[in-house]
Amino acid sequence: MKVRGQGSGFRGQEDEAESSLTSDARPQSPSLKKVRGQGSGFRGQEEDVDFLQAPEPHAPSPSLKRYAKVAGAAARVGVGVAGNRLSGGGTEREAALFRAALGGLKGPLMKVAQLLASLPDFLPPAYAAELATLQSQAPSMGWPFVRRRMAAELGPDWQAQFASFEKQAAAAASLGQVHRAVALDGQKLACKLQYPDMDSVVESDLRQLKFMLGLLDRFGGAVQAQDAYDEIADRLREELDYGREARNMAVYESIYGDAPWVHVPRVRPELSSRCLLSMSWLEGEPLLEAVENRSQEERNLIATNMFRVWYAPFYRYGVIHGDPHLGNYTICPDNSINLMDFGCIRVFKPTLVQAVILMFEALRDNNQEQIVEAYRLWGFEKLSKETVEILTIWARFIYAPLLEDRVRPISETNDTRKGRTIAGEVYRALKANGGVTIPREFVMIDRASIGLGGVFLHLRAEVNWFQAFNEMVEDFSLDALRERQSKIPV
Repeated sequence: MKVRGQGSGFRGQEDEAESSLTSDARPQSPSLKKVRGQGSGFRGQEEDVDFLQAPEPHAPSPSLKRYAKVAGAAARVGVGVAGNRLSGGGTEREAALFRAALGGLKGPLMKVAQLLASLPDFLPPAYAAELATLQSQAPSMGWPFVRRRMAAELGPDWQAQFASFEKQAAAAASLGQVHRAVALDGQKLACKLQYPDMDSVVESDLRQLKFMLGLLDRFGGAVQAQDAYDEIADRLREELDYGREARNMAVYESIYGDAPWVHVPRVRPELSSRCLLSMSWLEGEPLLEAVENRSQEERNLIATNMFRVWYAPFYRYGVIHGDPHLGNYTICPDNSINLMDFGCIRVFKPTLVQAVILMFEALRDNNQEQIVEAYRLWGFEKLSKETVEILTIWARFIYAPLLEDRVRPISETNDTRKGRTIAGEVYRALKANGGVTIPREFVMIDRASIGLGGVFLHLRAEVNWFQAFNEMVEDFSLDALRERQSKIPV
């Protein structure tokens, strides 16, 4: 079923805005029997009522079943990788096994798999290509589950706190789902409700992910995964705290001020909790639809606004929105951006921002000493001359659109196929040279760069990226950044 969300910004909306909202995708306990009730007492709507039957003796809990399923998938990957190595099998066979193990799973591990696929320098190219084919298979909770979850967050009288609340989820993803609602004062709302027991689910998935990534290190991978794993784990745990996300939204609202090119939803604290986030519904058009309805000039403006939306907070405050997923923003009629979903926000040390700018200047001037210094500030350690040269192949690819002072489409150098080819070359060279440890800060910046590159490709934008970047950083000052960062509640 296709969902055309206009303002939830929920990451369940994939590139084609498809979400698994069918009844057979709903998480149903085998001990529940569904019957049709007479009515919920909520605006006269009918409901599905679950009557709890006696559970089977010693029946495993849903969380235990899921743990067994994930652990089994991880074990199959381990056995398969080891077997392929002993028999001389290729990386492609291992990658297919990796995808097969993850492909039947739902929830956070799928989310992490898609994140890993967006970092082409993190996994072997064959692994990244396999994971890139995975699509979200998130279930949505049925109305009885929603009722119980809402009561747990707002109390048994939660329905009386809304003028209306739609039974059907507008979008569903790995950690929760969004429902349209209307507040008692008439404001349209997006209510983001977390699935039950997600803390234990996330920890279970992370343990298995750590095991599977450890196999890459054990069998001679080019990239040591521990620091990157720690970064992914920390960000995923943070996304479970909707109170933190509400604070992140306030930070971004403070950063943007009255900027006309971006809009941030307002939180309704009285209708929110750690696992429920109620916010204003922002009307807008999904990007893929906007592309078809806009002229070249308008698409260029959207791209410029997207560039500002993501990078103005980074270069001025050291803060970045780590998830440029197509479902996390919509386009307004004036080509401004509705930015949503602030669960994955990263605050960096000011010296890291300085390193990003220094790398641009070093690549522009072909200054090898500055390139090495930029890597040092970034957090890379004990890099040989050969490793620096290999890493710089990828750096030149990422920075390429910023290095030419002319109007140009991003696709001249940043198309997906060329990216995979270069990533493959870099991975093989790093592996032959003994590998490298990627600083954890690298993960979110690389993810944002790759994700935004994909957005600009969709827009078919033609922009002077060199000029846009230099206008943003022309007055950069390390001391000024520290001062601004000290004044925001990060």
